[in-house]
Amino acid sequence: MVKFLNNLERKIGKYAVTNLSLYIIIAYIIGYILMFTGSLEFISLNPYYIARGQVWRVITWILVPPSSFDLFTIIMLYFYYQIGTALERTWGAFRYNVYIFSGILFTVIGAVGLYLVTTAYGAEGVLAGSLVSRGFSTYYINLSIFLAFAATYPNVQVLLFFVIPVKMKWMAYIDAIILAYQFVVSGNAGRIAIVMSLLNFIVFFLGTRDYRRVSPKEMYRKKQFRDATAHANGTGGGGSKAISKHKCAICGRTEKDGDNLEFRFCSKCNGNYEYCNEHLFTHKHIG
Repeated sequence: MVKFLNNLERKIGKYAVTNLSLYIIIAYIIGYILMFTGSLEFISLNPYYIARGQVWRVITWILVPPSSFDLFTIIMLYFYYQIGTALERTWGAFRYNVYIFSGILFTVIGAVGLYLVTTAYGAEGVLAGSLVSRGFSTYYINLSIFLAFAATYPNVQVLLFFVIPVKMKWMAYIDAIILAYQFVVSGNAGRIAIVMSLLNFIVFFLGTRDYRRVSPKEMYRKKQFRDATAHANGTGGGGSKAISKHKCAICGRTEKDGDNLEFRFCSKCNGNYEYCNEHLFTHKHIG
């Protein structure tokens, strides 16, 4: 899949939508306006009405906000904008576009499939369409963004309730447990909604993860390389201290200062400036 994405990016990468997270937030703002006017029922993902000519619902359902409007929603939307923007900087606009739009596509396919199965077993079309529109929403699209960020930056800390520091990976584990529970207690409709709505996360990370790097052969090769590097730098024979490979341009820490430290280059800085996971999103851009 990595090769396929690389080839696809070379061909159509120039058409990728930059700053996609901002447009998602704008879509939700429009959705909240429609919610206050009572118009959401005309744009929801309802296959019954789609089959009867209301094809705009295939797209307009992404305007339906994931929750009611309150202060907590504003905070969460800002949080999702931050992590979505960080993912776009890390992956590039094209791959982030593929991730989001594939999640939308899988959701539509799952909704239509569930509707066809439900009606095939004798359910009325109106009732089946209503069931689907309630089960499929943008909630899981947001959750897929969160899971992707947690998988990419598992050791980044956030302040839960603005007080408790928690690493992203632990929050992702909690969400995974909640999802597993929801999958068990839900009916077939709920299970299909969960699987199809998060299929982009499953496919993207299973398809793009390089498992060769954790193979015994690859681990042995890396050990040999580390030993050879240490010997060349003098650490094998009591010489000078080995040269670090990564260094944060803000705090000066290297990979030797902690096993949980991760380092990334910033694409917006003019030059090859590298930052640790604590300063990657908070530093002032250079140039």
